[in-house]
Amino acid sequence: MTEVVLPPLMSGLAVSGATDPFVTACAKASLGCDAGLVTYNVSLDQLGAALVFAPEVPLAKAMAMLPLCGVGLQNALGALAPPEVAVHLGWAGEIHVNGARCGLFHVAASTGGDPKALPDWLAVGFEMPLLGRTRNPGETEETALYEEGCADVSPESLIESWARHTLNWISRWEDEGPRPLHEAWRGIAHGIGETVQFSGVNGTFLGIDEDFGMLLRDGDETRLFPLTDLLNTP
Repeated sequence: MTEVVLPPLMSGLAVSGATDPFVTACAKASLGCDAGLVTYNVSLDQLGAALVFAPEVPLAKAMAMLPLCGVGLQNALGALAPPEVAVHLGWAGEIHVNGARCGLFHVAASTGGDPKALPDWLAVGFEMPLLGRTRNPGETEETALYEEGCADVSPESLIESWARHTLNWISRWEDEGPRPLHEAWRGIAHGIGETVQFSGVNGTFLGIDEDFGMLLRDGDETRLFPLTDLLNTP
């Protein structure tokens, strides 16, 4: 594995084999590691990476780091991939490349799901297949990065670029508030205006609220699903 070079405010930890970098990030965070730790695992057919945060706002606000990391990854691929490659983000963490699903983001926090609690840590990670999911023309279910014209994108460069763009968005979020992130995310959101399913509910995805919660129209009722519904325990 080629060494990943990260910005000064971040540190890297490579894992290998079957070790999940997201699980590793959560474990390191629970032991009190510094914010800015980036864990990563690169193999021939898949990459994964995760970033540890030390939020200074309640969980409901800190959950914005999930879409923020997604926008960072989209920006990174935009800088490294050919210009015809389209990258979009699903609300529940899905990564879509040229219309097909190509990976997923995960998020976990020390506080469980209490939106008013101040987490000791929050971790956001993603996994992305590189090879092995070739699809036939017209199919849009799942794909792999190298099958979508990105064979020249090295996974180490993608992790480095993701870290840089994510750090830039963290600075913007702290200095300018959530509005620029809202605008950037909506511009690359997947499925707005379409029928989607979440938590057993089918409805029309109307958009997001100020804390990036999903607004879902179910018949005559509009339901709100907060981002904390996406928290998982690795």
